[in-house]
Amino acid sequence: MTNDKKTPGTGGERYVPYSERTGGESIVYFTRDLSAEGLRKVYEKVNAPITGKVAVKLHTGEPKGPNIIPHDWVESLFKAEPELNNAVIVETNTYYAGARFTTEQHRETLKVNGWTFCPVDIMDEDGTELLPIKGGKWMQEMSVGSHMTSYDSLLVLTHFKGHAMGGFGGSNKNIGIGCADGRIGKMWIHTMSGSDNMWSVDQEELMERITESTKATIDYFDKRISYINVMRNMSVSCDCEGVAAQPVVTPNVGILASLDILALDQACIDLVYAMKEEEHHDLVERIETRHGHRQLSCMKEMGMGNDRYILIDLDNDEVRIEPAAAVENLKPFTL
Repeated sequence: MTNDKKTPGTGGERYVPYSERTGGESIVYFTRDLSAEGLRKVYEKVNAPITGKVAVKLHTGEPKGPNIIPHDWVESLFKAEPELNNAVIVETNTYYAGARFTTEQHRETLKVNGWTFCPVDIMDEDGTELLPIKGGKWMQEMSVGSHMTSYDSLLVLTHFKGHAMGGFGGSNKNIGIGCADGRIGKMWIHTMSGSDNMWSVDQEELMERITESTKATIDYFDKRISYINVMRNMSVSCDCEGVAAQPVVTPNVGILASLDILALDQACIDLVYAMKEEEHHDLVERIETRHGHRQLSCMKEMGMGNDRYILIDLDNDEVRIEPAAAVENLKPFTL
């Protein structure tokens, strides 16, 4: 259920420098190795919570989308890691009409994009489930695909990129939009009550609603959740735009992982901002004009993690990059 109040501006267009952040720090693992082996390397640092019946939430993409995480990387990971041998990829249908609007259309798109090596659960195929949102401002509960509550643990495997409405799509967007069911949950996030415009929620409020939706899912899984962001083929467009995505003009970076969703998304943003102006101009403009930084500040306000972190460089003897020097030491990682 929603509570439609107008939100004041909360600075989602502004990047917060590391020196202005306060609070604790979390561990974020990093590798430049953009390959199946690199994915396995970071996964093994955050796999402790992944047990029992495992759901893997990733964006399987619109038909023939050029920038999604390669399915052969994911297949290799599933085969290599015993706890993932029987894992299930989970998705929900879209709010907008298209190639993933109905379960039947969605399953055809999955075949086109090569997601055929393991089961894929369209979680809202058989209805919805309501999960409480602790501390929500706009919503007190989120409507998710009913199948989600049948899983014991969740691996959030995200292609980090831009997003037409969210500014950027990291782990927060992957869960907040991706676990909300296609008819109710996504409507609560995007549409003001009584509006004929399905995209009527304003920018700052949209970031907050996405984040509140995410909190419902991470509270449900509690300590049984891990996060990986793949910084590759980072168009300003989301994978939901498929072959219509804008060209990639941002350099590839690597793969990051953490048990802290905020630390992970924040580290990815910091990596983008550490690039040269000509390398990050388009993506930074997309993030700032859509008030994407509000995702991060809202996660912090809701107690979902830390925006300070220690980086563990897996390519260099697991050297620790301490928080005070983190942003400056990110710069070489983009080379």
